[in-house]
Amino acid sequence: MSENPLSRRGFLGMLGVSSLGALLAACRPATSSQNTGQFTAQKVESASTTTNDSGGMDHQNQSGGADDMDAMHERGLKMFPAKTEGLGGQPLAFKLDGDVKVFEITCKEVNWEVEPGKRVKSMTYNGTVPGPEIRVTEGDKVRLIVKNDLPQSTGVHCHGIHTPNNMDGVPYLTQPPIKPGQTFIYEFVAKPSGTHMYHSHHNAAEQVAAGLLGPFIVEPKDKTKSKWQWDKEYTIILNDGPHGFTLNGKSFPATSPLTAKKGQKILVRFVHEGSQMHPMHLHGMPMRVIAHDGYPLQYDFQLDTLDISPGQRKDVLIECEEPGAWAFHCHVLGHAESPKGMFGMVTALIIEA
Repeated sequence: MSENPLSRRGFLGMLGVSSLGALLAACRPATSSQNTGQFTAQKVESASTTTNDSGGMDHQNQSGGADDMDAMHERGLKMFPAKTEGLGGQPLAFKLDGDVKVFEITCKEVNWEVEPGKRVKSMTYNGTVPGPEIRVTEGDKVRLIVKNDLPQSTGVHCHGIHTPNNMDGVPYLTQPPIKPGQTFIYEFVAKPSGTHMYHSHHNAAEQVAAGLLGPFIVEPKDKTKSKWQWDKEYTIILNDGPHGFTLNGKSFPATSPLTAKKGQKILVRFVHEGSQMHPMHLHGMPMRVIAHDGYPLQYDFQLDTLDISPGQRKDVLIECEEPGAWAFHCHVLGHAESPKGMFGMVTALIIEA
């Protein structure tokens, strides 16, 4: 889904220098273990932009002087990218059974750290929010073995994938629900190519918001037929619910920056798993929209603010020409900034000279 996040020291160095060479070498891995716990749609630990006892951040509106407000904004920025436990959306390994690619998914509860000190009781695929990335090639035979360790029933819908009707993942319409302790096997041929997703379709308003979601990428059989090429790619999953406003399961300052070198092209796959509109805005340069819901556009177009509705996927290309740290955020400003500073759906595109 994305590369290891840039270190906070590296990002702070960026604020005072023009070159990112040293900071890109400072990338650090993130841990992926979580604590388990009973699910409720509420915070386990709350947080505050001023570092509190739990190390978290509080975005409640509080009055104060200009200097106090400025200090809180600066403090939050200097935490970016803040280290938290867990990294979602990482590639899911498969096993081969003849010519079938077999992926194993377990639905389970964890306490997911959204930002420093803020943990939310979550429903997950394989213990992360978002769930692991499933990536295959168009025409591959795919088998998903889904085990349900949740206290409630579920079902998995591969959104955008053309499956047989009985593999569509809607309990009581196309299959029985996967009850607690049970396993269900989905089998289909991966098509069409493009950016897709998988998520719950049983008590979905609660389960998807709580973390039962993940990216499903189908590569084209022949990549040479595409007129578009890129040097790096990122997937950004938008969500809103018990975790707050998140990008890939994290809220600023715990979001991961996108990084590139001057002259590179990056592909960003936006996947909207939430229930609200999130227009994503990139400072400093346009995005070229090349695909919608996995389907290549006949006529691409450029913009700097991309409307993304629930259930949609949009692919954009960004030509990275101007070095610097560029804000990248939802332009519903209540999803991104408060008197306490930036939060929620905020990250940065960092371009090395």
